[in-house]
Amino acid sequence: MAKVIKTLYEGYMYYMHELADPRTHNIYPFLVSPVPISVILFLWHRFVFKWGPEYMKNRKPFELKKIMIAYNICQVMVNSWIFYGLLMSIHVVNWTCTPVDYSESYWGISHLTYAYYYFILKILDLLDTVFFVLRKKDGHLSFLHTYHHFAMALGTWYTVKYFGGGHIYFIGLANTLVHAILYSYYLLTAYDSKYGKLLWLKKSITTIQLVQFVFFAWSFTNVLLRPTCKFSKLYTVIVLPQNVLMIVLFGNFYFQTYIRAKQPPIEKAETLASNKNRHANIKTH
Repeated sequence: MAKVIKTLYEGYMYYMHELADPRTHNIYPFLVSPVPISVILFLWHRFVFKWGPEYMKNRKPFELKKIMIAYNICQVMVNSWIFYGLLMSIHVVNWTCTPVDYSESYWGISHLTYAYYYFILKILDLLDTVFFVLRKKDGHLSFLHTYHHFAMALGTWYTVKYFGGGHIYFIGLANTLVHAILYSYYLLTAYDSKYGKLLWLKKSITTIQLVQFVFFAWSFTNVLLRPTCKFSKLYTVIVLPQNVLMIVLFGNFYFQTYIRAKQPPIEKAETLASNKNRHANIKTH
């Protein structure tokens, strides 16, 4: 038994410390151990799917307008700050392959630091879902929303701990820009709900998010197709399917919300029939 425990401990230390970016050891809170992020995600999940709905069951939705305005302003400012910081180093990266700089160089530490702040931002993003529960916006608690927030928080923890820089620079650069725009939209809707009814604005936001994921897929495909690129191929193989999944999920949301919803009843029926026939053909092959 003692030997088993020793083997497990040595394996844990190997994966959590020896394989990790040595610059993260005992410096960046939340990165040393997977326990903090695991506890946060567990509590978030339980609140969103059990504790929160049970607490709100016989209560009226909370009025969180002032809190949400302050929260969205914070999101816009922090995302813009990280985007600007990363943009200032765009001249030191390669668009098709940027290996991680594990040194203590200025840009190496700078990219790691911004990556860590980006990770903290993904934890902060979990409040989006908490606000939905407290406001009883159950229709917003879709699989796309909950999966995306859970995966981003957990994925960025893993990313920053092992690959704090390099080609993930482009994820931070694009995503903080998109989120600065996204939370500016949320800020407008929190200030006045009429902005949330502007279909062209909502459609533009979704389009920007879709373009972002297509860009990520293109960017990491370049890494995978370049044998000489020294950025982790394992990480790239993990990230690419995730991006494809997000393209599918956001693409489906776009279709259901902005294309199918605008179809006349007859055209909708034809679309449904076409989809059923396509699925039937797939099953017979």
